[in-house]
Amino acid sequence: MFDAQCSNASTLTPLGLTALTLRRPVCYVPRQPDMSTFLNQQVLVLNRLWQAVNICTARRALSLLFEGHAQVVLNAGDGSFQTFNFSEWRDFSRQEPHPESVHTVSFRIRIPQVILLAMFDRLPKKEVKFTRHNIFERDKNTCQYCGQAFERKDLNLDHVIPRDRGGPTIWENIVCSCIPCNTKKANCTPQEAGMRLIRKPKRPKWRPFVQINLGLPYHDSWKHFIDLAYWNVELGEEVQ
Repeated sequence: MFDAQCSNASTLTPLGLTALTLRRPVCYVPRQPDMSTFLNQQVLVLNRLWQAVNICTARRALSLLFEGHAQVVLNAGDGSFQTFNFSEWRDFSRQEPHPESVHTVSFRIRIPQVILLAMFDRLPKKEVKFTRHNIFERDKNTCQYCGQAFERKDLNLDHVIPRDRGGPTIWENIVCSCIPCNTKKANCTPQEAGMRLIRKPKRPKWRPFVQINLGLPYHDSWKHFIDLAYWNVELGEEVQ
């Protein structure tokens, strides 16, 4: 458990013999995370309909749990989920201790990873972000000129009306295009290149429940509720 570093020093006795003097082992204890580290961890928040709506700190999650505004959601391991109110979670924390726990004066409680709000049943009013990922999702990884599906690495984003002609970088003017079709179209309009779109590009009506910064640490228990592969970078005029 501990890494001990021991050093030996040799000295000469009056008879000229070498004697070994053993120094006391120096043990280095790994530094443990303090309570604030645990309390600042990210917790996924679900609304009453079990839809991901937000992310909060563990400190906020425990406050909501204590006030009766939320329950802890725990994966039972068989594909089902258990919920715990504050007293049930406190008892469970005692029966099933976990390293990621915080201490109070009278008890120890585990840090939740997912909480379920008791009353809130709405979704955040957010439009779909204009990102590469969401354009690929809208177009189903399919070239909008030839109609063939490709892996994303083999697709480009094409301005239907070229930027040189004043074409804007918006949902209604950006489509997925395979490399051969993109090369054929070049800097022309589809009509000039003798090509047709398989469908008119539109702004999607669906929306992600929650936006996750992929730089943040996350738990496997979140995967059931959100798409962690969501690309969170807005597209701008740099789209090629």
